[in-house]
Amino acid sequence: MVLLKLYWSFLLIGFGSFGGLSMIPQISNQVLSNGWMTVNEVTDIVAIAEMTPGPLGLNCATFAGMQAAGIFGAVAANLGVLTPTLTLCALAAICFQKFKDSRIMQRILVGVRPACFGMVLGVLISLSMSNYISAGTLRLPSLAIGIVDSVLLLKYKISIPKILLLSCGAGLILFGVLHLA
Repeated sequence: MVLLKLYWSFLLIGFGSFGGLSMIPQISNQVLSNGWMTVNEVTDIVAIAEMTPGPLGLNCATFAGMQAAGIFGAVAANLGVLTPTLTLCALAAICFQKFKDSRIMQRILVGVRPACFGMVLGVLISLSMSNYISAGTLRLPSLAIGIVDSVLLLKYKISIPKILLLSCGAGLILFGVLHLA
């Protein structure tokens, strides 16, 4: 019965929130009202879920389910929180498959592609401004790391994990050891 209740509670959370921080009040309400956790434990799982890789809602569902009913509780809570996303993705895939050759769908995609490109470009510009400019001054060491990373990635086809490690090392040396700011 607890497994079904976990599934149902996290299904409601999945359908009733937009992911991320918007899930916290609903998660808190569900686990407290069902007596699965205390207020302090909810605070702890949110903090841990924020620090661990992956979506906040899924991490909270894992920890809350584990606390309430062990490994099977974690599985039930995860299935509950994932059901809305999986359902919507399956419906979208079915619709896309059905209408992929439609002239209307092709026109929609012609409009969506530039919008997606614009959003990615906007994020790139925003991140560049915060990473390469500080207090109105161009941060040359950061820019050098970015340029070297781009060359390694585009020209030499170095894998992203290796580039991340190299960048981390360069950042530690330039900003930690040499104190270039």
